Amino acid sequence: MGAILKREFSAYFRSPIGYVFIAISFLFSGAFFWLFTLSVGGTDVSMVFLGMFYVYMVFVPVLTMRLMADENKMRTDQLLLTAPIGLMKLVFGKFLAAYIVFMLGDIVMLSYGVVLGCFVTVNWALILGNFTALALIGGVFVSAGLFISSLTESQMVAAVGSIGVNVALALINVVASVIPVKFISDILKDISVFDRYSEFTTGIFSLGGVVFFLSVIAVFLFVTVRVLERRRWA
Repeated sequence: MGAILKREFSAYFRSPIGYVFIAISFLFSGAFFWLFTLSVGGTDVSMVFLGMFYVYMVFVPVLTMRLMADENKMRTDQLLLTAPIGLMKLVFGKFLAAYIVFMLGDIVMLSYGVVLGCFVTVNWALILGNFTALALIGGVFVSAGLFISSLTESQMVAAVGSIGVNVALALINVVASVIPVKFISDILKDISVFDRYSEFTTGIFSLGGVVFFLSVIAVFLFVTVRVLERRRWA
């Protein structure tokens, strides 16, 4: 797995993708910090993190679109599938490489709390809650993007498909609110990604929320492995 992780991580910085993603993260988070916090003389950074939730929903697929689609197009997937490495290690190595790049862009937002702390008393529970929520939802977006990338040879299709999945995950709570059948609505609310995300943004650490997000990530990684297994024996 270490070799896969090193290979995929270095690939992000042999091309513009890693630099562009980190630059986008810094640019948008800095703009949101100025717009929603500094320009109004506030101390609440929740809107900064919420804004980045929507940015990452669209731009995380840039990180994941090539992970498997490029292998499929170049036919190097067969080399990977026949290599002496378990498919779960292969998938997790690719996931971890993309997730580390994601976190390199995400972690800058902790510095905004430090900046505010130089002038006012900062509610670190709120900042860390929002940061944890964004880190967890980032894992979901990366794992979903990896799964979609495994289904196609086109990076563009993988990117658009991943955005569609991310939007669908974010809108589950909206669908739940308009369904008249209560037990169906309750089920959808229980699996609502945005509702679980919102729990953390109030500064309350939810162990159930952590387990939920890790479970969603595990499901996407599992189905990605199943896709590769089917291709191995096809």
